[in-house]
Amino acid sequence: MTDYTAVITGGNKGIGADLALRLLEQDYRVITLARHAPDFSHEKLEHLDCDLLDPDTVQAVADDIGARFEVTHLVHNAGVIWPNLIEDAKPSDITGLAQLHLGSALTLLQSALPAMKKRAFGRVMFNSSRAALGAATRTAYGASKAGMIGMARTWALELAPHGITVNVVAPGPIQTDNFWGIIPKGSERENDLARRIPVGRLGQTDDVTRAFLFFCDPANGFVTGQTLYVCGGSSIGSVPI
Repeated sequence: MTDYTAVITGGNKGIGADLALRLLEQDYRVITLARHAPDFSHEKLEHLDCDLLDPDTVQAVADDIGARFEVTHLVHNAGVIWPNLIEDAKPSDITGLAQLHLGSALTLLQSALPAMKKRAFGRVMFNSSRAALGAATRTAYGASKAGMIGMARTWALELAPHGITVNVVAPGPIQTDNFWGIIPKGSERENDLARRIPVGRLGQTDDVTRAFLFFCDPANGFVTGQTLYVCGGSSIGSVPI
């Protein structure tokens, strides 16, 4: 099997951790970046502490990865929501989430790009959100998650001649810590939201992981610049969170 190395931001829990485990099962080397280490270990897993809100820290970690590894897969999965109404939103919310969701991805890709271009192969993926289409209390989050889609399309055009694809997974309501930070677990609000999703249920982490695995697959080199909504139909007909 060809040797693949995946960097996963936010790979310590939730969707990122599930994807990390699936890639380890496929014999990938996996590097997770987060402020806390995952609660699992593997001989081909390495964790690097990294606060993605800090540009200097991200640059140092990116330089380290670029010097030690030939990255083939970059999955920018980490994210936070910071919800508030317009009256309470601050410009610093926008700049902060732009660094987390966009700036850190750029820094990490720049460090991985020389090896990807030399190999004439790469897979770059973003974890965006259905909220990129609009959702109440999501001024900064929606803006930065929509920015992922625009940036991914630009990168896809630039990198296609080098055998590098760039795609986006945009989940709807998925039962993760981020979700329960907004919607109390087991609450009537959670049940009501599930009823308002066209397929009649909330998403699970493995629903999203399977979408990432499709974009990760080396055989899927004819798909680039695309956004796949994994949202139970909520991108086309439901009331958002």
